[in-house]
This record gives sequence, C-alpha cells and structure tokens, in this order.
Amino acid sequence: MKDLKYMIEFENLLQDADNDLVKQAQKDGQKAIGYTCYHMPEVLLNVDNCFSVRLRAPRSTSIDISTYYMSNYTCEFARSLLERGIEGGYQFLDGIAGVDACSAMNRCYEHMEILEINNKKDFFVTHCDIPYKIEDYTVEAMTIQMRHRLLDVLKEKHNTDTSDEALLKAVEEHNKMCKVMTKIGDMRKKVNPPITGYEYHVLCLVSYCCPTSLILPKLEETLEEIKNRKPDSKPWYRARVGLVGSEVDDLDLTRLIEEAGAMVVFDRYCYGSKPGREEIKIDKKKDILTQIVEHYMRTSECARYMSEEKINQRRETVDKYAKEYKADGIIYEQMKFCDFWAFERPLASHILQEEYNWPVLSID
Repeated sequence: MKDLKYMIEFENLLQDADNDLVKQAQKDGQKAIGYTCYHMPEVLLNVDNCFSVRLRAPRSTSIDISTYYMSNYTCEFARSLLERGIEGGYQFLDGIAGVDACSAMNRCYEHMEILEINNKKDFFVTHCDIPYKIEDYTVEAMTIQMRHRLLDVLKEKHNTDTSDEALLKAVEEHNKMCKVMTKIGDMRKKVNPPITGYEYHVLCLVSYCCPTSLILPKLEETLEEIKNRKPDSKPWYRARVGLVGSEVDDLDLTRLIEEAGAMVVFDRYCYGSKPGREEIKIDKKKDILTQIVEHYMRTSECARYMSEEKINQRRETVDKYAKEYKADGIIYEQMKFCDFWAFERPLASHILQEEYNWPVLSID
C-alpha cells in the first residue's frame, strides 16, 4: 500500500514526550498536564487552557537510577518514567495528574514529587484514589476527588475555567477525536484492510501524546486518505489477532507481531483505543462531572477492578471484539512485574481458550 502522508511525521512525534506539537501548544499559552492511566479521565485534562500528554519514555536505555529508588521488582514502565523524570525529560510539564492505581506507579509519582523533577513555579503532582468496584457511592467518591484533587488544582495553579460549559466543550472536542479514531479503527474489520495494525498503533499513540486541537486536523485528513487508499491485491497477513493486556506504548511489539505474519486487528490494552476512544454521552440535565467520571469507570477494562461483574466484563469484551474484528486468535500480554495483570493474564488467557474456544498465546 501507498505510505500514509503523515506517518513519518507521526512516528517522529513519538520520539520525545516533549514533541513539536506540545511545544507549539505551550508557546500558544496552554498548559501541559501529564498522566499515565485511563483511570484519570483524559477529557478533564483538556479543559480550557490545558491539554493532556500521556506520559512515555521513548528510547529508554538504562533504568539503574530509578531501580535504586524503586527496586528491580517493580514494573519497567514506572521505572522508565521515573528515570526519564530524573534525567530532566519532564521539565516541560505544568503538572502531573496521578491516580492510586498500582503500587509501582504510586512510587513513581511519589519520587517525582520528592526529587522535584520539575522546577516550574506552578508545577504540581496530584493523586486520586481509585476504587476496586463500581457502586453509586464509589462514583460519588471519584467525582468528589476529581473536583477537589484535579479541577480545583487546575483552577488554583493555572487559572483554568472548570465550569460545566468548559467541561462540555472539552467533551465535544474529545468526541470528535473519538469518532475519527473509531472510523479508522473499524477499517481493520475488513478482510483486506487499508491500514495495518502498526499504523493504527502509531495513530492511536499520537492521539494520546499530542494536543488534541493540533493533532486532530491531521488525523481527520488521514481518515480521508485511508478511505481512498487502495490495499494490496490480496491480504498480506496469515492470521488476524487481538492484542490484550497491560501497558503497550512500544511500537516495536506490534511491528514484531506483524512482521511474523499476524495482523493486530484490535487493541485492548493500556494506551490502546479500547477503551479510550469511545464517545462520552452527556445528558445536560444531569451533573456533567459525574457523567464523565462514571463513563470512565464503566468503560474501564483495568484489572484493578476486582468485582465479579468487572472480571466477567473483561472476558466478555475480549470475546466480543475478537468476533467483531474477525480475529483468528488472541495474544494476552503482560509487562514484567505488572501486579494486576500478573493475576489477570494467566487466568483470563486460560478461560478464553477453554470456555470461549479461542486460540490464545500468553506472553510475559
């Protein structure tokens, strides 16, 4: 297939957390708020004069210093982020919105704060506690935390407008992004798709790591380009697979899978599009913030949620996507020392194979 117009530019944007579009937005007076987890509602970080940057540590090599602080039995992703922070790689940030999702990431945020990895006057690190199940009272508790520990902090530090009108505007822009990414992603359902899993992985990551207002026009143009793109005469892959599991922001994993002859047709992992690129439905007669918070809680597929209904939801979701995207098999992956997926991956991969009759490969 013909190369996509912006593919090289998109790949270059992913070479640094402080990419050219981030610099451009900050030059225009906007504030960069870093985050790592789906539990932190992305749309709330894109309110008014702020924009979200999903944190990565591309081109990491040694993580010896962060290992000294965190031990070598914590996940390499959290250690890589801390290492990059110690190196000065997050000096550009105006704040970090953290969540109490796992102990490794908690220690990462804690050390970033204690070691003062950013010397900006109004820089902040904030934390929100995440529940293990969804009930009316946990939704209420999360909503209160997002108001007091996030929106109020943005207002205090950066004079951010956190009114309902500002939230609705952020939701509107977020939904535009989601519509584009969903339309592109759905093209992977075709027998001979006009896009590869690797290309979609690139597009998905830039949608998380760049200011929405600046990356959206390029993604909209890419959508039209893909609609008119002529695929090869016959499918290039030998098998269609879904990739499921913990955090994946390394493009080389998807590249490796596809170079082996298997196309990644759906991405149900952290930093993927499922969840993350679903539209948020808002009833203007109800509390806006509560609806946003509840959307993220109910659509989350994180293994931190340990209630029976959430465990079953994760299995049903994978089965649904595998059928919808006409997958031939499923790959369950887990980052080394990821506490929650160390439990989820072995059991879920067994059940998807034995009870749902899917061919499953489980990798650590």
